[in-house]
Amino acid sequence: MRLMFTALVVLALGWSIYWAIGSGAGQKGLETWFEAREAEGWVAEYSEMSVEGFPNRFDAKFEDLALADPDTGLAWEAPHFEILALSYQPNHLIAVWPDSQRIATPLAKYDVTSDDMRASLRVAPQSDLALNELTLTAKTLTVAELGQTETARLDSLTLAAEKAPSGDLPRYRLGVQADGFTPSDAWQKHLDPNGRLPEKLDQMRIDMTVEFDKPWNISAIEEARPQPRMIDLKSAEAQWGQLALAMAGKVTVDDQGQPEGDITIKARNWRDILQLAREAEALPPSLADTAESALSLLAQMSGNPTTLDIPLTLRGGRVWLGPAPLGPAPVLRLR
Repeated sequence: MRLMFTALVVLALGWSIYWAIGSGAGQKGLETWFEAREAEGWVAEYSEMSVEGFPNRFDAKFEDLALADPDTGLAWEAPHFEILALSYQPNHLIAVWPDSQRIATPLAKYDVTSDDMRASLRVAPQSDLALNELTLTAKTLTVAELGQTETARLDSLTLAAEKAPSGDLPRYRLGVQADGFTPSDAWQKHLDPNGRLPEKLDQMRIDMTVEFDKPWNISAIEEARPQPRMIDLKSAEAQWGQLALAMAGKVTVDDQGQPEGDITIKARNWRDILQLAREAEALPPSLADTAESALSLLAQMSGNPTTLDIPLTLRGGRVWLGPAPLGPAPVLRLR
């Protein structure tokens, strides 16, 4: 019995020393990271930072946190923020956001509110913290431009990422599900001035695999975001009342962010979608008439007059429908 008691005391003492060393190293590492960002010209501030959770957790807690990257013009402010980890599994992290936060871009600032926004991250047990898995969830997510009263809202959001088997470039499978998206009043009135559609989009889903030019790790924050080099879009779907859009295809992306490849768009009740574009004045009447004639022919060829399959090619910085150019292709670069 005495031997067992002695062993327990030794184990408890050893674990306490391990926790003290681990928490101290964690806090020092975080302090050093913030100091390094400030030395690079960032805003990297907090009013208080602590590491708690003895005996089984390393929980880093920040108060009045502010980060701003001068190179991208992106900034983030939060009244508090937590990074939680089990002391015996420190490469599995839980990030917990506050109910309100502010995000700034070079174009505008946005106030974001949510219920229970958190993310589970599994990273490689190396100093670069390379991402292996990520799941982020949030409920009742609202976004409003600073100084504006109108908000866009999501009932729920789930974002998932997982490192996938790859060749020369790192590859990740990405998924997004957004349910109950309510556009701002101004946006909804612009898109649907006659009130034909429900207030909410029923759902939006994305499933794709993306190759990047470098892995997602801590350097994605410290230096530059990884840039896509290949996108295999298995499906992207949106449902708004009786209107439905789906998209699939595969493109490569060059160093300038120009995509090349083929994308197919499937539109259900496409005439109603075109009518919305007319009413929102997104298309000039003459172009809308021409588009309706061309799309009617495509629908007849597919055998279903209400559902339209549109094969698009992205090439040379433009989007093509067969031999006809439709406009510039999007530039796919992450700031």
